[in-house]
Amino acid sequence: MARPESEKPPTPSPPPPSPAVLVLDRPVTRAEVERLCERLSALARRAGPGPVTVDVGGVGRPDLAVLEALARLRLTADRLGRGIQLRNACGELRRLLAWTGLDEALTAPAAPGHPPGSGHALGLELGGEAEQREEALGVQEGVEPGDPAP
Repeated sequence: MARPESEKPPTPSPPPPSPAVLVLDRPVTRAEVERLCERLSALARRAGPGPVTVDVGGVGRPDLAVLEALARLRLTADRLGRGIQLRNACGELRRLLAWTGLDEALTAPAAPGHPPGSGHALGLELGGEAEQREEALGVQEGVEPGDPAP
């Protein structure tokens, strides 16, 4: 009589990595921006795929240091092939982001196919048209015979 082989229980698969969340729980200073970018990099490398969530509920009254930190965090996430999402942004911060044009850029996904530093990480356009009454750089006006003198 053949002896039945014992079946090994299936090994449980490891739990999926948790999403990356960076919590800003106090006002941000310019001196802290580099450290925050390092924290975001470490979180993004350990976490699952997708954008990094930046919880800005604790930053207090938003100022230029907060805007600089968020822009630099976005660039850091872009270099890692990730985007960022803001969570708990107060109305004042949302208005300041909209006024500076960073609102859409900070919540947009990372730009695939654009190398880091290409200008697309913050939604910047590399070209454009000169504003009214402003000469475009590198353009010289030609003078046609018969044109009146300026």
